[in-house]
Amino acid sequence: MKNKKILGLGIILFSFFIVGASILYNGLKDKVEDNSFHLEDENNGDKSEEGADKEEDKQDVAPDFTMTDKDGNEAKLSDFAGKPIVLNFWASWCGPCQMEMPDFEEMYQRYGQEVEFVMVNMTDGGQETLDSATSFITEKGYTFPVYYDTKMEGAYNYQVYSLPMTFFLDENGNVVASNRGMISGENLQQGIEAIR
Repeated sequence: MKNKKILGLGIILFSFFIVGASILYNGLKDKVEDNSFHLEDENNGDKSEEGADKEEDKQDVAPDFTMTDKDGNEAKLSDFAGKPIVLNFWASWCGPCQMEMPDFEEMYQRYGQEVEFVMVNMTDGGQETLDSATSFITEKGYTFPVYYDTKMEGAYNYQVYSLPMTFFLDENGNVVASNRGMISGENLQQGIEAIR
């Protein structure tokens, strides 16, 4: 009899847990989906000189930082100025990063001549090393350019506290759109179109 009461109580508690988790998931899912891809608002008002000055003041200029290529040569984000940039922060151990990489490769093959792809690996030397990141890229056969943030300068400047993160910069270095978390192929395309 005692075992039946314990089993019954366990089933009731488990049911409450499932219902609560479902409610919490559905509430949070909408917030995450709504906020993951963010396209900066365009000024649809006055395009006069005064209006253009106000619009320029509102631009979110992308912070510069130094990274290295696979050979250890330094590169700055500002080195790519004059061309639109897709800036992605990732790590080889990150499941969502792995899942979005085929879309980045496809878009690089399609737009790599007119848009710079700056794929920045979060190379902390612990969980992610130059060897683990390079091995991952080689094994998967990705051809987009990869850079390494070994000093975590990019992570700090872009407040990368979760991976992956993607930013879309216009040719003037202004952040036009961003995506926190795994980006869908559709949103990646939309971000690229916004900076071309």
